[in-house]
Amino acid sequence: MEHHALRHSAAHVLASAVKELFPGAKLAIGPAIEDGFYYDFDFRPFTPEDLEKIEKRFKEIIKKNLPFIKSNKTKKDAEKILKNEPYKLELLKKLKEGEITFYSHGDFTDLCAGPHVKSTGEIKGFKLLRTSGAYWLGDSKNKQLQRIYGTAFPSEKELQEYIKKLEEAEKRNHIKLGKQLKLFTFEPESPGSVFYLPRGTIVYNELIGFLRNEYRKRGYQEIKTPILYNNSLWKTSGHWEHYKNNMFFTEIEGQVYALKPMNCPACMLAYKNELHSYKELPIRYADFGILHRNELSGVLNGMFRLRYFVQDDAHIFIEESQIEEEVWRLIDFIEYIYKKVFVFDYSVKLSTRPEKFLGDKKTWDYAEKALENALKKKKVAYTINEGDGTFYGPKIDFHINDSLGRSWQLSTIQLDYGMPLRFELTYEGKDGRKHRPVVIHRAIFGSLERFMAILIEHTGGVFPLWLAPVQVILLTVGEKNFDYAREILLELEERGIRVELDDRAESIGRKVRDAQLMKINYIVTIGDKEQEKKTLAIRTLDGKVNFGVKVNDFVKELIKKIDDKV
Repeated sequence: MEHHALRHSAAHVLASAVKELFPGAKLAIGPAIEDGFYYDFDFRPFTPEDLEKIEKRFKEIIKKNLPFIKSNKTKKDAEKILKNEPYKLELLKKLKEGEITFYSHGDFTDLCAGPHVKSTGEIKGFKLLRTSGAYWLGDSKNKQLQRIYGTAFPSEKELQEYIKKLEEAEKRNHIKLGKQLKLFTFEPESPGSVFYLPRGTIVYNELIGFLRNEYRKRGYQEIKTPILYNNSLWKTSGHWEHYKNNMFFTEIEGQVYALKPMNCPACMLAYKNELHSYKELPIRYADFGILHRNELSGVLNGMFRLRYFVQDDAHIFIEESQIEEEVWRLIDFIEYIYKKVFVFDYSVKLSTRPEKFLGDKKTWDYAEKALENALKKKKVAYTINEGDGTFYGPKIDFHINDSLGRSWQLSTIQLDYGMPLRFELTYEGKDGRKHRPVVIHRAIFGSLERFMAILIEHTGGVFPLWLAPVQVILLTVGEKNFDYAREILLELEERGIRVELDDRAESIGRKVRDAQLMKINYIVTIGDKEQEKKTLAIRTLDGKVNFGVKVNDFVKELIKKIDDKV
C-alpha cells in the first residue's frame, strides 16, 4: 500500500496527541488503511472542538521532528508498560516471546509491529477527517469505541489534491444524487435496504434487461430460486461453517432457516433436479437472486454496503476440459461490458487458496493453474492476490477504476470443485459413466445496487442515454404551444423513448435549469417558431443548442444512440 508506513506513523502521532490532551482515553488499535489511517479509543464521543485541539497538537508533534524508535521487549516487560491499557494487554496475550515490539516517539510508546517512517517530521500533510463508533475487534458483542479517521501525505500539495478529490466525490455522492434525481431513498424501517422510486426502478430494470439480452446471445438460461432455506442446505454447502455469522436466521416449526446470502447453493439444487449428459455442457444458469447479509449497522454505506441486494450471478457447469475455453468466453463478456458499453479501465487479479478452504490442495493447485493458463493464453495482464480466494475455489477478479481514481472489485470468475462434490452433482460422460462437473461462479456487475452507486458517482448522475430514466424532456414556451408539444410527446412515446413534458407556467429559463439539475440528456424547447416550422430546438447537457431540428431526424438519432448503447 502506497504511503503505508507514513500513515501508520500518523496513526501513532494521533494516538499520542489524544493521550496528551485526554489522558483517560484508552488505546485500542490504529492501522493504516487505503487513503488514510484511523485510531480507536475507549473514550466519550469526540466533539468537533476536540478534533480541532487534537489537530493542533498533532501539528506540534510533527514540528518537533521526533524520531520513531523501535524496541524489543519480553512479555513481562511489555505487561508493565501496558498495565493501564487493557486493550493492548488483550492484544499482547496473542503474541509470543521474541515477537513483541514497541515504537516510541517522544514520551509516547505503543505496542506495534511497524513499519514507520524515520521521524514525525516526514508527515508533511495531514488532516483529521471524521469520527465514528467502532466495536472492539469488529465484534458487536464487544464494547463500542470511538474511532478518529485521518489521512496523511509526504507533502501538503498531495494532501490538497486529495481534499479536492474528496470534495468532488461529495458532489457526486450517490446518496445525495439519488435523492436529487428521484432515483431511490433509504428508510429507517429497513436499514441496509434500497427503496427504488419510479426513475430508479427504470435504471434497475434497464440494467437487468440489458444483461438478459446478452444472456440470450451467450447461451445462458435464467432461473429463479427462493430466498429462505432450511439450515441443512447451508451445512451441505459449507456456508454454515464458513459464513453463518453473516447470515439472518429464523425458526419455523422448530427448525432453523436462513435467508440466502449467496445464490450458489440454490443453483446446485436446480442442476441436481434432473440427469445431465456431457452433450449439454456447459450449462449456464443465471439467477438475479435476492440476497441478505447480516452486516453491522456501522459498516452500512448507502448502496455500497447493504443488507438486502440483488446480484447478477451465474453458475456454469462444465467438464474439466472446458475450463479454459469457458473462462475465455467470460473474459470476452466482461471486456465487452467494461470496454465497449461502460468504458471503464480495469485491472485483473488472480486470487489463490485462503487459509480456510474446502477440498484438497492438489485440486486447488490444478484449479489455480487452469485459471492462470486461461489468463496467459488470452494475454490478459494480471497480478497474484495470495490467499484471497473464496473458501470453495480460486478466482479472477476485475477491479474497475472510476473517474475519481477509485478502484472497485466488480466482475469475478470463481472456479469451484468443492460444491459439486458436496452436492453430489454428476453428468453422464462419453464413456457412459457418472462424472463430477466443475462449477464456475460468475458475476459481471456483482451487486446491482453497488454497480448503480458506482455508475452514478462515476458519471456524476449523467446516465448514458440508453440507461437514463428520462431521455428527453419537452419544455413549452407558452400555453399555445401545448398541443404541438403533446403531439411530439406521443410520437416519442410510440417510438419507445422515455420522455416527459414540462408545461408548467414557469419561465423557459427556470424550466431549463430544473431539467439540467435532473441531468436529463436532451432538453427540447417548443415555442412559436418551432410550432410554426414543425421543428425542435434541442439542448444537450453540455449547453449546446441546435435549432430547426426535424422531428423524424431527432427520433432516428435517439434510437441509433440507444441501440448503440452510447
